[in-house]
Amino acid sequence: MQAGLISMGAGMPAFSGLSGSSAAAGSAGSQAAAPFGDLLTDAVSQVNQLENQAHAAVYGLVTGSGVDVHQAMIATEKASMAFELALAVRNKAVQAYQQVMGMQF
Repeated sequence: MQAGLISMGAGMPAFSGLSGSSAAAGSAGSQAAAPFGDLLTDAVSQVNQLENQAHAAVYGLVTGSGVDVHQAMIATEKASMAFELALAVRNKAVQAYQQVMGMQF
């Protein structure tokens, strides 16, 4: 599971061009909306970061370098929940794409 996550995170910058250009700010006080590709790339990198933290906590627990069992379990559960959320979002996006492709015009 980890290798797929890392390889998926490495290929994500290729999707940043799909969202087009970001919206220009109308006035000095307004902010431009972030492109969908950037949001997706950030989410995948956060999931990857949580997974790396979980691996480091488990490694610290196994080697006895001062990591508490509770800290390791919390880190692994955070990584697991983040991955499950990312997987659910991906499944919904694929389902929406398939619905759009199945429409007849």
